[in-house]
Amino acid sequence: MPDVAIEAPDEPQALPADAHVDADPDPATGSPPARRHPRTLLAPLGEAVVALAVGVGFMVWARNISVDPLIRIGQVSGLAKLQFRAALVALPVLAVVLYAAHRADRRHYRLLLRLGCAAVAGLGTGIVAGGIAVALRGTPWGLGGQDGDPGTLQSYAESFLRGEGLPDIYPPGFIVLLAEWARYLRHGQVGFALKDVQLLLSAVFGPISYLAWRSLLRPAWALAVALPASILFLDPIRPYSHLVMVALVPVLGRLLTELTRVRGRSVRSALLRGAAIGVVLGVLFLTYSGWFVWSVPGVLVVTLALVPWRHGRAALVRAAALLGAAGVTAGLVGASLLLRMVANGANAVDRYAYFDVYVDPGYVMGWRSDRSGWPASWAWPPPGGLAGQDAVTLLVLAGLALALALGLRRPPVIAALGCLASAWVLRFWFAGHMQRDQAVMLYPRTTWLILYCLLTLTVLAAMLVAGGVGGAWRRLTVRQQVRLPRFLGRRLAAGSLCGLALFGAMAASWSANRYMPTDPEQHTMGLDAWRSHTLERADGSCPLYAPGHTCAPPHALGRPQDSKDTRLWCGGVSFQNWTAYCGGRPPSG
Repeated sequence: MPDVAIEAPDEPQALPADAHVDADPDPATGSPPARRHPRTLLAPLGEAVVALAVGVGFMVWARNISVDPLIRIGQVSGLAKLQFRAALVALPVLAVVLYAAHRADRRHYRLLLRLGCAAVAGLGTGIVAGGIAVALRGTPWGLGGQDGDPGTLQSYAESFLRGEGLPDIYPPGFIVLLAEWARYLRHGQVGFALKDVQLLLSAVFGPISYLAWRSLLRPAWALAVALPASILFLDPIRPYSHLVMVALVPVLGRLLTELTRVRGRSVRSALLRGAAIGVVLGVLFLTYSGWFVWSVPGVLVVTLALVPWRHGRAALVRAAALLGAAGVTAGLVGASLLLRMVANGANAVDRYAYFDVYVDPGYVMGWRSDRSGWPASWAWPPPGGLAGQDAVTLLVLAGLALALALGLRRPPVIAALGCLASAWVLRFWFAGHMQRDQAVMLYPRTTWLILYCLLTLTVLAAMLVAGGVGGAWRRLTVRQQVRLPRFLGRRLAAGSLCGLALFGAMAASWSANRYMPTDPEQHTMGLDAWRSHTLERADGSCPLYAPGHTCAPPHALGRPQDSKDTRLWCGGVSFQNWTAYCGGRPPSG
């Protein structure tokens, strides 16, 4: 598929370790650097604008869907309206790209393809965010109301507004954003601000993931990684945490790519590129630091392996400039959190056990969280035909094998492998010490990172296979080539975009449906939307669709206190089963 992804994006997507790129003046020849014409920056800018505008615009458009979200017929009608509107957006875009694949010249086709991919990336999570807007219609509160994690985040934000500072080691990025949003846009109502931020971050989740991968891959392949991952991993209750995860892997891939090209850079260029990547890493660290804990050990190993140790002092100086600038800049941006983690990290112990803590730790293809609901616990993990493994597991393992076989010199592959191996090892280290230390340490969250890396490697393996096929095609004689349909690569790319768009619409509807309000007794993901309809508005009235037309006043939120418990807290376990799950006597005993 030569027109899909095996050619470079704005910069080459990967080079062998011994490749040389003259992006800056060569110190020996003094040749001038290759400079981009200002017009070449318009296409990437347009791509970003389209992706973000479609995501946010669709979410805003969905807020005027008038249904009762507390009854199932209303929910189904809302989901159907979302799909109808998505079709109104997507069909003209896809039609233009398909037409361009058959009729347009190469330059216009490429521009339309990248804009089409950007639009589909925005539309995918725009539908999910629109579904959350439908689920929260009539209430000013965000998902979760004042309970659970949303309540804790609101408490931290209110403490910040009162001048009481930030929590010791919790990443401050989202808390500060929530507090300032409430201060300037919601008259100090942190709970109402949470709804706005949940919707906004959910809408831009897909575009940010897509744009991060576009720094490494061609549009169709970037979309193939970003769209499924964005919809699968988007958690609208706290979207900032997984947003950091889906962006971190390609950013690390970008750093490793620069490291493989550092011999063709000047020291100044290496410093600037390292500093720019460091700023991004620092911002991601301030937003959510957990993924760094699970990824950094493996990434450090693969980084050391890619350092040009055998290419002389000049290459090592440039590599040191790149990595040093990235590390120092990231450290400076994230210093406020990094210093608190060093000072207080040993005192931060996670003792909260929930459904995913009780299941086979070797199962990483799905999760249930503390909203277990259906199916029953005895049916989880879902059974598979080959030693418990299903077809999707076998598919991603085949992708892993192909990526190892074909891509061990490709920085995106190496970055994903480093994160995967690191998260895998630390997952079992933490889980293996759980009983002894009476600490969970959030190890089930590595499930998301491991699965994300496996999905990423599967797409990258497909890209490498397509690249090999395209290379073989280009080596054919002219007579052999004319036997193949002309513009086959274009048509495959356009067709792939249509398939991804349909997948995105179907998957986004699945995701949004999970968050539709449901009775608390069912204990599903819809519980969080239900709670938002049970709290009074600012004027003391009930939300429009409050269950039974009754609601409760919001309670005052104090600053969360650190738990003094020294034992695991087994959430979702009855007292009768407490001893079998956690050992010892239940808290009421």
